[in-house]
Amino acid sequence: MTEAPPLRPALAASIAEHLDAEPQPVPEARPEPLPDGRFLDRELSWLAFNQRVLELAEDPAVPLLERVRFLAIFASNLDEFFMVRVAGLKRRIATGIAVTAASGLSPRQVLEAISERAHLLMTRHALLFTNEIQPALAEQGITIVRWRDLSDEEQDRLHKYFRRQIFPVLTPLAVDPAHPFPYISGLSLNLAVSVVNPTSGKEHFARVKVPPLLPRFLPVDALARPGTPDGATSFVPVEDVIAQHLDYLFPGMEIQEFHTFRVTRNEDVEVEEDDAENLLQAMEKELLRRRFGPPVRLEVAEGVSSRVRRLLVRELEMDDEDVYELPAPLDATGLNLVADIDRPELHYPTFVPTTHRHLAEVESASPTDIFAAIRARDILLHHPYDSFSTSVQAFLEQAAADPQVLAIKQTLYRTSGDSPIVDALIDAAEAGKQVLALVEIKARFDEQNNISWARKLEQAGVHVVYGIVGLKTHCKLSLVVRQESDGLRRYSHVGTGNYHPKTARMYTDLGLLTADPEVGQDLTRLFNQLSGYAPKSRFHRLLVAPRSVRVGLIERIDREAAAARAGRPAWIKIKVNSMVDEATIDALYRASQAGVPIDISVRGICALRPGVPGLSETIRVRSILGRFLEHSRIFAFAHADGTPQDGYDFAGPEVFIGSADLMHRNLDRRVETLVRVADPDHVTELVDLIDLAMDDATASWHLRPDGEWERHTTGPDGGPLADLQAVLVARQRRRPGTGR
Repeated sequence: MTEAPPLRPALAASIAEHLDAEPQPVPEARPEPLPDGRFLDRELSWLAFNQRVLELAEDPAVPLLERVRFLAIFASNLDEFFMVRVAGLKRRIATGIAVTAASGLSPRQVLEAISERAHLLMTRHALLFTNEIQPALAEQGITIVRWRDLSDEEQDRLHKYFRRQIFPVLTPLAVDPAHPFPYISGLSLNLAVSVVNPTSGKEHFARVKVPPLLPRFLPVDALARPGTPDGATSFVPVEDVIAQHLDYLFPGMEIQEFHTFRVTRNEDVEVEEDDAENLLQAMEKELLRRRFGPPVRLEVAEGVSSRVRRLLVRELEMDDEDVYELPAPLDATGLNLVADIDRPELHYPTFVPTTHRHLAEVESASPTDIFAAIRARDILLHHPYDSFSTSVQAFLEQAAADPQVLAIKQTLYRTSGDSPIVDALIDAAEAGKQVLALVEIKARFDEQNNISWARKLEQAGVHVVYGIVGLKTHCKLSLVVRQESDGLRRYSHVGTGNYHPKTARMYTDLGLLTADPEVGQDLTRLFNQLSGYAPKSRFHRLLVAPRSVRVGLIERIDREAAAARAGRPAWIKIKVNSMVDEATIDALYRASQAGVPIDISVRGICALRPGVPGLSETIRVRSILGRFLEHSRIFAFAHADGTPQDGYDFAGPEVFIGSADLMHRNLDRRVETLVRVADPDHVTELVDLIDLAMDDATASWHLRPDGEWERHTTGPDGGPLADLQAVLVARQRRRPGTGR
C-alpha cells in the first residue's frame, strides 16, 4: 500500500500534545530481513473482495432477490472505490508524491491492474444481470423491461406519468458556442442526445440529466394499481421513459441518437485542519468543493457512437482506459428497489433478533433494572443475533430517563437519520444531565448528516466536540455516570460497530456492557483526552490508537512467538475487516516462522500472503460473506501477561474486541479502542466464534499464497458446508431465556 505522506508539523504537534506521543514508529528492523514481495497489493485485494460479493450474486443457492441486492452492493462498493481509492492514486500521481506500494508495484502499475480487473468485473456484473438474473426474475413474475417491451396501454400510462411527474423537472442543456459543455455531477445518470435542425441540417449535442430524486426503476403496474396478480411486479428504467419523450424537450428538432452515460468523480474530503479556525465550517466548504472533483471513471451504454464517446472523453478530459462501455441499464445501485420487493420466498428466511438472555430477565421490569443486570455481570452482545434496540439502545434510553443518571458521554461516528440514540442524548440534556457527544464529522460520505446532527445536539444543550485535530474518532464508546446508594458508579459500553439502529440489523458486531470500575476509569480518561487536555492518560483494559494498539498487538504476537520457541503451546486468532499494516503483518510472519499456528478471518482486504514456505506456513486466511456484513473485530492470543485483575487470571487466553482494523488509517490516523475481555466464558465464546469461522466444515473463501481466493461450499462427501451465519441464527433461536 502507498504510505501516507508525513503529518504536517502543526498537526503532529497537536496530536502529540493530546496523546503525549508522536505517531507510532514502525518497530526497529530485525537482523534477518523478510523477503521482498511478501505483501499483496491493497487495491487489488479490495477488488478481490468485491469479486467475492459478485460471486454471491452469481450463486443460485442464494435467494433470488438477495442475489439482486448483492448486485446493487457490488455496484455501490465499486462507486466508492473509484471515488476514493482510484481518485487518490490519480491525485498522487498528478502531484508527484506517489511512491511504490508495499506490494512493490508502482502507482501506475496499480492503476493499470485496477483498470484491467475492473473492466472484467464490471462486464461480468452487467452480463450476470442481463443473461441470468433478469430471466430468473421474469420466471417469478418480476420483469425489468425496456420501453419497446411495454404494451400500448402501459406506454400510454407512462406517457401520462411522464407529462405529470417527470417532464416538469427535466432541464435539457445544449452544447454550442453559446453554451459550454455542462458540468456533469458525480454518479448522476445522463442522456447524451444528438439532434438535427431540419431547417439548417445542422447537428447539435445536448445533455439531459436524469433527476436523482426520481425512482431508478419505475413500477409499471403500480402506477395504475398496487400490484399485479400473484405479486408480480414490472419495472422500466426511468431513462427509457425520458428517452422516448425527448421530442418534448427538443420540439422542432429531429432526435438522431441518444445514449446513457455516468461519471464518477473524486469525492474524497481533505480538510487542512490546522489551518481551519472552525472545523465545522471548513468541512461544509470542503463538501461543497467535493461536488466538483475531477472525473475518474466514465460509464457509457453499450452501442454508444464513437463520435459521442470521443466528445465525452474530450470534454471530461479523461483517458480511454477510464471509459467502461457496458450493457444497459447503467447504475445497478438502483436495483435495491427491486430487491426490496415483498416476496418472502425470494429472500433469506425472516430473522428477528432476540433480547440477550441476561437482559431479557429485566426487560419487563422497571427501566433502571438494566443497570442491575450490568452490575451483576459483564454482558457480551453479538449483533444482529442479540437485539440492538433492547440492549445498547435501551441502555442509553434508560440512562436518559433515569433521574439517578448524572452524565452521559458518547461517541457518534455514523448513525441513522431518525436515530433514537441522538434522541436519547437530547432528552438527557433537556432533563438537565451533563451530556457530551463526540461527533465525527469527517466520517466519509456521512459528513453532511453528521454536521446536521451536531447542530441539532448543540441546540438541545449537548456539549458537542469533534475530537482531536488530525485524527478521526472511530472508537465506539458510551459512558453513563449514575448516583447510587454506595456512591457514583460508571456503566460502559465498548463496541465494534456504530450506534446505528438500522445497520445493527445487518452488520455482525460485538459489544461489551460492563460496570467494571477500571473500564469506567479508562473511558473517563479517554473522553477527557478527546474533549479536553489529558496527555498523561494511562489505560488498564484498553488499547488506544494511535498510541498503543499497534504496539500492544505486536507485543502480544511476539509473546506467542517466544512461547513457541520455548516449546510451549501458542496460537493467534484474529478476526478483522481488513489487514494491511505491514509492521503487524511482519510480526505475524515472524511468529509463523517460530511455529505459531495463526488463524485470520478477514472480510475484505488482506495484504498478508498465507502458506508461503519458510514465511507463513502456519497461517490460514479465510473470508466469510453472507446475508449479514461481518464487521466485528477480535484479537485472541493463547498467553497474556499473567497479571491477575478483578478476580480473573490473565495468564491466558487474552482476548480483545474493538473498533480497530489492521490498517494504517486505524492505527495511525484514528482514535480506536480495543477492550480486554475479562469473563472467561466470554473469552471462550469469542475464541470459539473464530474457530467456527475457520473450521473446514464451514463455507468460506480460502486465500492462496498468490493472492487468489478459492470458494469452498461443499465438503469431501459432496454435501454443502455449514453457513456460519445460519448456524449462529439457529443457535440464537435455541437459547433458553431469550426475549422477543
